[in-house]
Amino acid sequence: MQKIKIAVVDDSQQMKKLIQTNFLEDERFETLEINDGEKAVDEIKQFLPQVVILDLVLPNRDGFAVLEELKKMENSPKVIVCSALTNENFIHKALQLGANNFLGKPISYEALSKAIFEEVFPKENTTITNINYGGELVSHSKKIDEKISNIFITVGIPAHIKGYQFLREAIKMTIDTPDIINSITKKLYPSIANKFSTSPSKVERAIRHAIEVAWNRGKIENINTIFGLPVYDSNDKPTNGEFIALVADKMLVESA
Repeated sequence: MQKIKIAVVDDSQQMKKLIQTNFLEDERFETLEINDGEKAVDEIKQFLPQVVILDLVLPNRDGFAVLEELKKMENSPKVIVCSALTNENFIHKALQLGANNFLGKPISYEALSKAIFEEVFPKENTTITNINYGGELVSHSKKIDEKISNIFITVGIPAHIKGYQFLREAIKMTIDTPDIINSITKKLYPSIANKFSTSPSKVERAIRHAIEVAWNRGKIENINTIFGLPVYDSNDKPTNGEFIALVADKMLVESA
């Protein structure tokens, strides 16, 4: 198997440890370590990685500036932003500048390596179809990711909690296979648990917590605005299945 070339642009101690103890020891990857934002783009152009792992806080030039430069490359790499800055505005800005995924720190090597494989081999991990948005052909997977992230930002689900990733995955699975929502405990939760190396019960609890966070933040008006009608009030919180089905249905209608 040919090695996947990745460039890790990060000077944090946690990421340095991941590189030394995991990436450099993993024969699946050829890894370039970059710890300076000013040098990042030039080194990436020489190395030509398939995936860039990018922190937002870097010496001399921040991750947003690096993203803007990478977007100009002729064959730009996939970019996974991996940052402790999980404010909604930071996530939204990173996605707007071309990031393919946003992962909050701290993060495990298993979760990060899975995210890399999903970017390099998308057809093996998700259903990819081309949909025309405003005259531009884009990846269905990426567009759906962006739309779900925008909904989460609007309703107040923060990216740093575990339920954020589980809930996003649940919605994507329901979009790809709508009938799975009818087997939420037997199929949906176990599928997500298997992907993230956890248990179905933890997936269920984390998703429930993510929905509770949104309701406790009092952004019910934003939620109703997204769906175009007064679906809920502050005393009428949806179940996991109801919320997943509602968002998935909205995505399917908009992409039809």
